[in-house]
Amino acid sequence: MRNVLVKPLFTEKMTKENQDLQKYGFIVISSANKIEIAKAIKDKYNVTVADVNTVNYRGKVKTQMRKSGRFTGRTAKFKKAYITLKKGEKIDLYGEA
Repeated sequence: MRNVLVKPLFTEKMTKENQDLQKYGFIVISSANKIEIAKAIKDKYNVTVADVNTVNYRGKVKTQMRKSGRFTGRTAKFKKAYITLKKGEKIDLYGEA
């Protein structure tokens, strides 16, 4: 089985949703579908997934001006997955404090 999860999202918005709505965010590989994401979360964290929402982000075009001219490139594209867990379950992403 391939590794679908790249890393968890640690943002202010996701921290608030963790506490209020039992939602967690993850960066996943672009080719992963919702079924694979739910299975990976269940296997890694031993929780029951209620819902999976995904968002694809395109890479942005960035331009830099240097002495030798203009350089144009792209940032990497990526996919985010928002996971909602069943009532009463949680994932400890921050570790025991």
